[in-house]
Amino acid sequence: MINDNAILVLGAGQLGMAVLRHLASHAERDAGVSLSVLLRPSTVASADPAKRQDLADLRALGIEIVEGDLVAQSGAELAATFGRYGTVISCTGFVGGPGVQRKIARAALDGGVKRFVPWQFGVDYDVIGRGSPQDLFDEQLDVRDMLRAQQGTEWVIVSTGMFTSFLFEPAFGVVDLAANTVNALGSWDTAVTITTAEDIGALTAEILFAEPRIANLAVHVAGDTVTYRELADTLDRTRGVTVHRHEWTVPELKRQLDADPENALRKYRAVFAEGRGVAWDMTETFNARHGIAVCGLEQWLREHPALR
Repeated sequence: MINDNAILVLGAGQLGMAVLRHLASHAERDAGVSLSVLLRPSTVASADPAKRQDLADLRALGIEIVEGDLVAQSGAELAATFGRYGTVISCTGFVGGPGVQRKIARAALDGGVKRFVPWQFGVDYDVIGRGSPQDLFDEQLDVRDMLRAQQGTEWVIVSTGMFTSFLFEPAFGVVDLAANTVNALGSWDTAVTITTAEDIGALTAEILFAEPRIANLAVHVAGDTVTYRELADTLDRTRGVTVHRHEWTVPELKRQLDADPENALRKYRAVFAEGRGVAWDMTETFNARHGIAVCGLEQWLREHPALR
């Protein structure tokens, strides 16, 4: 039997842990809410100290640990697990590979989950559309089509833009601190919306507990929306050193992708360079409308001195 007040979070990585922490804070104020997290058996049995600490933190928050494997288990098995919960929130990312997002969504619907939050924490896939350089994004649109085609399960999509930390990931190549360089994707006037994992966790919890209830909507949040010129200027200001500036145009990035078509990072660069569906007005976000403070680019840089 479904417990309408029971929430299951899939995954406890960077985002999953943030979501769980903020949901736990709400659950403390609402005695009827219970929290669980689905983890692979190998994670639960791991001897890795960091994972052991995460497990201890989860248990200290009163979160039940449920073993399951989103890749290895059948859709029917997942549906049976999901069906015990009123709300299922997927924080798994794309690590499972092609088809896993559709499988999770189908299991949530088949399990009769009352409310489902799919892994859509990122760009606005509706605006980007099908056939983008990042082929995984088409599956995200498949999931949206599945959800919109039915009425039995409420759904909420949280559009966050790029995770702030990813913008500074050395492999992504936009900010190359070793070479003191910023590589603009598309042009210096191309914009990108960024949000920290911690803010995404906090805002997701606020959205789920909002009154009146939010249902069957894509909700946009943002920590900041900046152009690549503003990114470089902010780095100049916070580091006290002028960065070198290089522009990666859309044709150049597509040539790079053509040379290595399976390179996931080159796919992401090309999508963000096109500038469509990857940035939105801060004033139109859930956090702005509700007066919720978030971490902008400059604050994030000042809180991460190692990047300076």
